Amino acid sequence: MLLIEPTMEYAKDIEAYRQEFLDMGNSMDGCGSLRRCATGAEWIEKSLAGKDPKNVEPGRVPATQYIYVRKEDGRVVGMLQLRHCFNEYLEKYAGHIGYSVRPSERRKGYATAMLRDALPYCRELGITDVLISCVVGNEGSRKTILNNGGVYESTIHEPEIGRDLERYWIHLI
Repeated sequence: MLLIEPTMEYAKDIEAYRQEFLDMGNSMDGCGSLRRCATGAEWIEKSLAGKDPKNVEPGRVPATQYIYVRKEDGRVVGMLQLRHCFNEYLEKYAGHIGYSVRPSERRKGYATAMLRDALPYCRELGITDVLISCVVGNEGSRKTILNNGGVYESTIHEPEIGRDLERYWIHLI
C-alpha cells in the first residue's frame, strides 16, 4: 500500500472513488473538497494548493491530502486529510485527521493501516498529540482509532450535522 499525495495519474480513479460515495449516499470524510469538484484533476489541484497557508480559503487551515493506493492494481482505496493546525471547529469537533475508505473496499483493514501510515507525517509536522473524532456508532472508525492507540476523551454534540462525535487522542512518542 502507498500513502501518497495525489497526482494526475490517479485523476480518473479519484472520479470513480467520488462516484461510489455519491451512489451510496455516504459522507466523504477526509476527502477535502472532493464532493464539490467536477473532476479528479480539479480536486488534485485544489488539494495540492491547500498545503500552502496563502492558498487556504477563509475558515480553513493548511492540510495535506493523501490517497491510499493498492500497489498491485493502482486502485485508490482510501483518502486521508492531515490538517496542519486547528481552527475553532477542528479543535472542538473534527481533529487533525479525517479519512474514508472506498465503499467497495471496506472491512479489509485499509483504514487502520492508512491511519498508522499517516502518523509519521504528524510527527514531521510537530504534532505529538493527534485528535481524531468519529460519529457515535461508527464501529469501524472507532476500531481504527483504537487500533492505532487512540484514547477516548469525550463525546460532544456537533450541531451542524446534528450528531454526536467521540473524541480520541493518539499520543505520539
